[in-house]
Amino acid sequence: MSNYNFLFISTMFVIALILCSLFGHSLATSNNVQQNFIHCLISSTKLTIPITGAIYTPSNSSFNTILQAYLRNLRFNESTTRKPALIVTVLDISHVQASIICAKKHNLLMKIRSGGHDYEGLSYVADHPFFILDLFNLRSINVSIEDETAWVQTGATLGELYYRISEKSSTHGFPAGVCPTVGVGGHFSGGGYGNMMRKFGLSVDNIIDAELVDVNGKLLNRESMGEDLFWAITGGGGASFGVVISYKINLVRVPAKVTVFQVRRTSIQNVTNVAHRWLQVADKLDYNLFIRMIVNVVNSTNGAKTIGASFPSLFLGNTSTLMNIMDQSFPELGLQRSDCQEMNWTQSLIRYFNSPPGSPDSTLLSRIRRTVVHLKRKSDYIKNPISKQGLRSIFNKMVELDHVGLYFNPYGGRMAEISEFAKPFPHRAGNIAKMQYTLDWAENGVDAANRYINLTRVLHEYMTPFVSKFPREAFLNYRDLDIGVNHNGKNSFIEGSVYGVKYFKETNFRRLVKVKTIVDPDNFFRNEQSIPTLPSTYH
Repeated sequence: MSNYNFLFISTMFVIALILCSLFGHSLATSNNVQQNFIHCLISSTKLTIPITGAIYTPSNSSFNTILQAYLRNLRFNESTTRKPALIVTVLDISHVQASIICAKKHNLLMKIRSGGHDYEGLSYVADHPFFILDLFNLRSINVSIEDETAWVQTGATLGELYYRISEKSSTHGFPAGVCPTVGVGGHFSGGGYGNMMRKFGLSVDNIIDAELVDVNGKLLNRESMGEDLFWAITGGGGASFGVVISYKINLVRVPAKVTVFQVRRTSIQNVTNVAHRWLQVADKLDYNLFIRMIVNVVNSTNGAKTIGASFPSLFLGNTSTLMNIMDQSFPELGLQRSDCQEMNWTQSLIRYFNSPPGSPDSTLLSRIRRTVVHLKRKSDYIKNPISKQGLRSIFNKMVELDHVGLYFNPYGGRMAEISEFAKPFPHRAGNIAKMQYTLDWAENGVDAANRYINLTRVLHEYMTPFVSKFPREAFLNYRDLDIGVNHNGKNSFIEGSVYGVKYFKETNFRRLVKVKTIVDPDNFFRNEQSIPTLPSTYH
């Protein structure tokens, strides 16, 4: 063996030893942090009930079950996905307080999970050692029909909230999402919208109080937290500011009977004409009427790819009134009285979620999502009608890409009457619709994910001439890491501004940053798209 080869092998051996030593030290350090954190939790003076039974580590046989119970995107269930060091399934507020104090003490990143529907998995995935603060046990709901209010904890689901309201009244509801398994915490704190948004606005427009545990472990309500922090957690994302425990909401009155319909149209020509008219009238229709437009690639009768559109809708009134409105304002859809069904508001939610006909109201209580897939979502806002030529070009591009769908959600009505500064959510007057890019797939693996995600990026880029500009706006609850990622280092404010201005626009983003800097100056509550603090030179 030559001296050179001997020297090379010896050098590589030493490097390998050093790497093993560093890895072992890193692993030991990580384990020490975990053990110290657990010891801190168990011995915390904040506890009002024991926390031991709420702590799950990877060595616990139930760990994977707990982790996957609220994992709603299989993109983040790969073998390469970093798992949490532990999960704390808090049983009461003192567990939240102890978790914050101990995580700060031992410098352990905390991810807060309510229902697990964050499209980018930010409530249960991280690139650094972390633990999950899982809120699913905090799900109490107290409804007062006399006051027309309710207190709802953030670990509850929308379905549970709707069901508890229906137990007390058939003529009350709440404007929030149509997916019953979505957690209240993320949905409300990011804005929250549903089929009644044109009548009553967003979920956050109907929130009147909240409870939050701050970075010092203190339990605050609206009065003690102040109006700036209350404003921030009603549309700016609660996980940047603390752990929201519960919200107090104003219930809204709904008719004893509402009308629903879902009609479908196919072929690019037919869909183009109807879609063109939809973009002209959807935001100007009666406030009681919400018509969503869903556009997908489908197979035609001869097997060729074409465009199909469906129009799932809710009208807060009877069929006769609805038909008069449609005949006058949107005859192009061709709605027939036979397309319409009258039912109570709760049943309209069950029907919208494609549950079998005749499903009982208790269907809303299920926390099990019927299907869990790999998925990617993106968003845009449409401020001006798109020409027929523009629509045809979009639909042709969709057929070319084959897999990406577009969901158009109409604005106008009450949404256009509320100031863009009233809540962090700024997308109010001047918007015809919010658009969601949707793509689901079954294949496992990073390569498949990259291939499908790229399709959404291609269509998103193609849509540039047709959507909002300067900034190109996006919806926080349609989380999309393509528009910016925060590494929470020295450039945190600059990185946060990239996506922050798109989600909240300039004025609201700046206000959120000021609130963040005051209530969490050391940026303990953070994720890949959290609100940053001001640079230290501006403190």
